[in-house]
Amino acid sequence: MALSATLHCLTGCAIGEITGLVIGTALGLGNGWTLVLAVALAFLFGYMLSTLPLLRAGLGVGAALAVVLAADTLSIATMEVVDNAVMALVPGAMDAGLVNSVFWLAMMLALGVAFLAAYPVNVFLLERGKGHALTHGFHGAEAPSGARRLIPVLPSGALAAVIVAFMLGGLLVSAAAELGDEPDGGSGGGSGGGGHAGAASVTT
Repeated sequence: MALSATLHCLTGCAIGEITGLVIGTALGLGNGWTLVLAVALAFLFGYMLSTLPLLRAGLGVGAALAVVLAADTLSIATMEVVDNAVMALVPGAMDAGLVNSVFWLAMMLALGVAFLAAYPVNVFLLERGKGHALTHGFHGAEAPSGARRLIPVLPSGALAAVIVAFMLGGLLVSAAAELGDEPDGGSGGGSGGGGHAGAASVTT
């Protein structure tokens, strides 16, 4: 259960982080505001993905949010601290644009390390009947009826696959753009490409 709980938190965090970074970059926000936006959206999506199944199971909005806040906050907070610390430590990652392989490699590394950091936190919580143990009892309840049947429940595995595909797509587009720029840059472009390769190697 700890593995699925950690994956569940990771999907919400990843969706929020990537969405926040994309919006921040598109709006030309500074690193600080972009980081604030990404963290806020990570918590928002993380809580939302946990709340939907509880609403479908019949809980009211207030009761569902109370359960989710108690169950997910520590895990999400751990992921966010570790994820953003890794991004800050990778040279050039915070200043890299979305069409930059350094950004996508650093994001993959950061999310992977965040998953490993949050896993023991979820194990600790579950062993004490906390964390996702608080929400587990509501899963598999009686079949929803009425409007509750319309509430979507998004499988963590499917979401994770979409997120991985999206990041790989971003990496491929970035690599293609960087390779396409090399012939125009002459010797200077070649050295710039070497710089990207050096930065990327830090993230692997």
